[in-house]
Amino acid sequence: MTDLDIAIVDYQMGNLRSVQKGFEHVGAAATVTSCPDEIARARKIVLPGVGAFGDAITELRQRHLIDPIKDSIQSGKPFLGICLGLQLLFDVGYEGGEQKGLGIFPGEVRRFPASDLKVPHMGWNQVGEVKCQAPLLNGISRQAYFYFVHSYYVVPADRNDVWLNCDYGVQFCAAIWRDNVYATQFHPEKSQRDGIQLLKNFASL
Repeated sequence: MTDLDIAIVDYQMGNLRSVQKGFEHVGAAATVTSCPDEIARARKIVLPGVGAFGDAITELRQRHLIDPIKDSIQSGKPFLGICLGLQLLFDVGYEGGEQKGLGIFPGEVRRFPASDLKVPHMGWNQVGEVKCQAPLLNGISRQAYFYFVHSYYVVPADRNDVWLNCDYGVQFCAAIWRDNVYATQFHPEKSQRDGIQLLKNFASL
């Protein structure tokens, strides 16, 4: 069996096909799969997702996908988390009570505080770069706009993990980056030219 180039992890959370189509648009071979063995052998891993934190962890556990994800990250394979796929990387989330995450990054996932702004944060917003130019931003403005849909945001315990930030009543982490792991709160597959460029850059790693 031929190993996959890019495995998009299927755990029944979100529109996986839109992520796959984004990669197809840039000529990258990305396969949606829930097979632990395929994910373990893939050259690159994408963990997308839309929905509740606790439900997502339950699905990953029941489908025996947690170990392949952690092992792939530990082995140094390029990894991209998207939206809920970013949040799941952290220690704990508080949606529907305290929920244990994957614990790849120290920190927690909090709900936006009450304010005059609508929650969920939905639509286009500008990001600002915290770290130096990352490979995934090649060909993208340093203050690009991306498309967000979320009610919760990550609070990394180590600020060195923050790659991009954004403002929505509070300044929040819009993306993290450490070594081979990249993850965005925004949806690159819904973010038109710049989002597709980000997927192209990931596929080229």
